Amino acid sequence: MESLDEVIDAMIADRVIHRHRRIWLILIALVVAAILVVLATGGWKEKKGRTVPTLEAPVTITAGRFEYGFTKAEIIRKPKGEYSKAETKLKVYFTAKNIDSEEQTSTSMDHGMMRFVPGGGKDNIESGGDTCHEDKLSWPLVYGLPPEECSTDFEVAPDFAADVVEIGVLQEHFEGDNAALGLQDKPYWHNEDAAAVVRLKPTVVIDDGKDK
Repeated sequence: MESLDEVIDAMIADRVIHRHRRIWLILIALVVAAILVVLATGGWKEKKGRTVPTLEAPVTITAGRFEYGFTKAEIIRKPKGEYSKAETKLKVYFTAKNIDSEEQTSTSMDHGMMRFVPGGGKDNIESGGDTCHEDKLSWPLVYGLPPEECSTDFEVAPDFAADVVEIGVLQEHFEGDNAALGLQDKPYWHNEDAAAVVRLKPTVVIDDGKDK
């Protein structure tokens, strides 16, 4: 028959094992999440390991709750002025349509769902924001209505030049969190990952401040 000390030691050991098991489960979940993030973002950087399709514009892409129709890109150069430095930005034009059949609600594209993929091991560049309907920020896209004309800008070096540019498109997923981890299991739009890369041939535009 076990002594009281042996029973207490066994109880303590059991608690330690359960505590360590919980820690390991959390660590495993974090590692899996980190791997998914690397696959989603790093897949854009090198064509050899790219896990999403690379498409040539003009092209239409379904990505989460939006449908994008990419049309053209411009490298807009603003010459050096008397009191200003030379500036250059990459502007990408596209149509956007709300296809959110899950919630059927109006929403804007102010989520930073596009990235400029410069390649050569360089980091992806986030857009400066999407504009639609005559360059209005956060313009709401209504479910069921026709596509809106939109654009997005990327800040690049003043001497930036390229025959072809690549734009990475993110998509959200309508799903819940893992209820087993005590999280919300009711589905909602989140969990962004890479949907596709669009290749466009930009034209060069000189912005001299004069009205066109």
